[in-house]
Amino acid sequence: MRSLSIAATGMLAQQTNVDVISNNIANMNTTAFKRQRAEFQDLLYQQVARPGAATSPDGTRLPSGIQIGAGVRTGGVYRISEQGAMTSTSNPYDMAVDGEGYFQITLPTGEIGYTRAGSFQLSDQGELVTADGYRVEPPITVPRNAIDVVVSKTGEVQVKMADQVQLQSVGQLELATFMNEAGLEAMGSNLFKETQASGQPNVAVPGQPGFGTINQGFVEASNVNPVSEITALITAQRAYEMNSRVVKTADEMLQTNTQMR
Repeated sequence: MRSLSIAATGMLAQQTNVDVISNNIANMNTTAFKRQRAEFQDLLYQQVARPGAATSPDGTRLPSGIQIGAGVRTGGVYRISEQGAMTSTSNPYDMAVDGEGYFQITLPTGEIGYTRAGSFQLSDQGELVTADGYRVEPPITVPRNAIDVVVSKTGEVQVKMADQVQLQSVGQLELATFMNEAGLEAMGSNLFKETQASGQPNVAVPGQPGFGTINQGFVEASNVNPVSEITALITAQRAYEMNSRVVKTADEMLQTNTQMR
């Protein structure tokens, strides 16, 4: 019976849906996390009677035909890049991007990674790094005797030295944007990698047209809405139950057939 395999594809699809929703809920408090959404597509159809096929020599044709579907499959899981709320931390090395753009991070392999999580710290050499110790690109080094650090909206990093009145510039942050943010490959640890689907990065100073600005002392919160996710989870659970009910009904029908004498 087709209904067995069709319902099985529905159960698998809803299982994937629950996996995606579970990951969203698990990352409710992850800095700059972007929620994901699963999209589904119907499978190929068996053409029992093709629409438009001739039904008589007089030129009459089937208006709709008979097409029987084979079920559903996961078409994709895409990332929703809606900006999360700004959360104040009062930490001078925490930075949030207000608008479009990703911080650039130098990975141990020498490649460039991209992140919206601006929870930065200083290394033993005074370099601005991520929580994993990966250096921010372009490199920013804070002098050992600096008593204050100021980051402007446009990403200029300045320090206040104990023996100086004027602020001293020690570097300039840059942001990268992509034509298709959903095409970035998630690497974990709040990092993303460029792919052919995302396109090449467009790098510029914060505040330029199409680029966000920097908020020092803030981090971007996750954009997960708990109420929406719980509602979606209930819907996925009910859909899974209904598909399992179809499997049970098909099994009962097969059992009836085998008991016929």
